[in-house]
Amino acid sequence: MSADRPETARVELIAPAGNFQKLKVAVAFGANAVYLSGQRLSLRAQSENFTPEQMAEAIQYAHEKRVRVYLLLNVFPRNEHLTEMREELASLASLAPDAVVVSDIGAFELVRKTAPDIPIHISTQANVMNWRAARFWERMGASRIILARELSLGEVSEIASRVDIELEMFVHGAMCMAYSGRCFMSRHFVGRDSNLGDCAQPCRWAYKLTEETRPDDVLEVEEGPEGTLIFSSRDLCMIEHIPEIIAAGVRGLKIEGRMKSAYYVGIATRAYRRALDAFSSSPATFSAEPAWLDELRKTSNRDFTTGFYLGEMQAGLTPAGGARRKSTHSFVGIVVDAEKDKSKVEVRGRLEKGTSVECVQPSGRDFEHAIKSMTDETGAELEIAQPNQIIYLPELHAETLSLLRAVIQ
Repeated sequence: MSADRPETARVELIAPAGNFQKLKVAVAFGANAVYLSGQRLSLRAQSENFTPEQMAEAIQYAHEKRVRVYLLLNVFPRNEHLTEMREELASLASLAPDAVVVSDIGAFELVRKTAPDIPIHISTQANVMNWRAARFWERMGASRIILARELSLGEVSEIASRVDIELEMFVHGAMCMAYSGRCFMSRHFVGRDSNLGDCAQPCRWAYKLTEETRPDDVLEVEEGPEGTLIFSSRDLCMIEHIPEIIAAGVRGLKIEGRMKSAYYVGIATRAYRRALDAFSSSPATFSAEPAWLDELRKTSNRDFTTGFYLGEMQAGLTPAGGARRKSTHSFVGIVVDAEKDKSKVEVRGRLEKGTSVECVQPSGRDFEHAIKSMTDETGAELEIAQPNQIIYLPELHAETLSLLRAVIQ
């Protein structure tokens, strides 16, 4: 970014890293920072996440690329988790992550005592909604606050005007229907505690209505035999509002999605990278390009909303329930190695010889490619390749970490 634009020079794009491959994709497609976690003690326990050895390698890789790494310890620990958290911190402190993200004040105190040299970021799950709460965390020694998603940009701006601490906000991805993600439905229904990272996502389930004296008389809340996704929120998308976000004083722009695919991570990161760079180059004339939104819509989504950031009464933009996941394109592979005459591909979706795919590259131009031939690792010709299979495409000349997608028929 241009050195003469201080209002954008320090803005950071933060991407999810659910595993090492997703981290590499995030870095290649333009992230300034990534967030990740160990196998436990984060709010995405079902994600693949990182072993201590993988985390050491990942942090070293990211730092070599001049990308920061934020370690998540953002569960709400019970008494029995505190010893485990202390041990986790002691083992990870030497890896020098750029910050630890916590939600709980007890976890905050534990980080301060166990790893005092590591900066602490306050998670959105701490639901900081006002400047006094932000000032409290600033006095406590936190270095950044990830603000609650229920705020308007006007409220964000007021908080920024009253504190010196860095502010971060989510700008893209799935949203929880519960207040700042503090949901208890999953534990109630299936014994999986969302606040310990084990959410079963009951808000995405289909529901029907019954009256207590007529339990066998099941009523449709909406027309349709499958019931209604009454709790399921639309997905957040703020790419058209980069100027307002930066003007509000936000330092970090975060993309949700540690449990989503490498394809989603790459597409979303690249779109927001392009938007931020365009604003940095010409803030006075910035306008969101339709191509950015078109790319984002090619990832799996539940229609987009600006949430509460532009005010709760934005017609057609509210995060109302009823959203169903949809996709226009399918993720079919990732180029894990590239040579002059062929590309090595990790297959993610069923591929048939003759299929036409689009190759989405980290820096080069995207292009269409018709698969005329493919071989397995022994060199045998294939007619069909299955997910998780390694194949070679002799005529595909692509960058490493390029993403292959196909139109859903």
